[in-house]
Amino acid sequence: MVLLIYPSVLRGVKSGLTQNLLIRGNSLIQLLQLIADTLLLKANTFNIEIMTIPSTNDIQNQVQQALNEDLGIGTNNNFQGCDVTASLIPDSKASKAHLICRENAILCGRNWVNNTFNLLDEKIQITWHFEDGQEINKNDVICEIVGNARHILTAERTALNFLQTLSATATQTSLFAKTIEQTDCKILDTRKTIPGLRLAQKYAVSCGGGVNHRVGLYDMVLIKENHIHAAGSISTAVSKARENFQGLKIEVEVENIGELQQAIECKVDRVLLDNMNLEMLKEAVLLTDNKVDLEASGNITLETILAIAKTGVDYISTGAITKNINAIDFSLRFIEEN
Repeated sequence: MVLLIYPSVLRGVKSGLTQNLLIRGNSLIQLLQLIADTLLLKANTFNIEIMTIPSTNDIQNQVQQALNEDLGIGTNNNFQGCDVTASLIPDSKASKAHLICRENAILCGRNWVNNTFNLLDEKIQITWHFEDGQEINKNDVICEIVGNARHILTAERTALNFLQTLSATATQTSLFAKTIEQTDCKILDTRKTIPGLRLAQKYAVSCGGGVNHRVGLYDMVLIKENHIHAAGSISTAVSKARENFQGLKIEVEVENIGELQQAIECKVDRVLLDNMNLEMLKEAVLLTDNKVDLEASGNITLETILAIAKTGVDYISTGAITKNINAIDFSLRFIEEN
């Protein structure tokens, strides 16, 4: 089951619904929050996968910051806020442009593009030919943009920066996900994201066929090697987590079978198997016998991921899908009106 929900209510909603939900209305969100709070349901009661969907406010803030940077807003420059080159074009000039993809990819970032153009000029019209998450081919026209020529030119680079980055993340994720699609294992993202674009990249991961791990340091307890060392033991760290953060899932990182056994005894929700070889992973799967979800991590590549998935682990997490990416090549071309 997949629960699609805004990050702003991630911690407040725990649901046992048996269908996929895309939650957009505030009233429905409030209702689910009330149900969760009333029944005191713990997140680990259900096998829930969270798809991170940035809110409109999140996207507009990201876009506005990027536009401010490009236009020099907040600097001491005499021409801050002005696209000095676009201003050479008559203010009344209207144009039509095509946004073209120059390579095969998975599209992601439509809302960022829309907001970039519309924050500058709400009269600009954009007609999309593809959805986020859809495969696009080299030389496909992704959308058509009609409006004031100056404003289209001013928004162009900022819009393409978002689109090329998020589509790259979705495309990279898709490569990993398709490699193991014949197994029951799923690809997880990490916190290794571009600063300021955490929610955006996690959304892109979902568009590429991956599953979102925790959003940040606040919505899940992930006890790693240094936490265990500082706390004194796995059991001490887990006990403290349950005492302080009721309702949050708890995951523990282990490096050997002995530590795995301790984590199982603590009845945590998930165990992260860090840099284990294939034989150790297989042993871990046999030992846990579906008592706890297993997540493999560490030096995951397209060449090694299938063998790891075939060991029987539930998840494989990798930072490669958000940090080892190559921007997708998009271009915007003005076209002549007939």
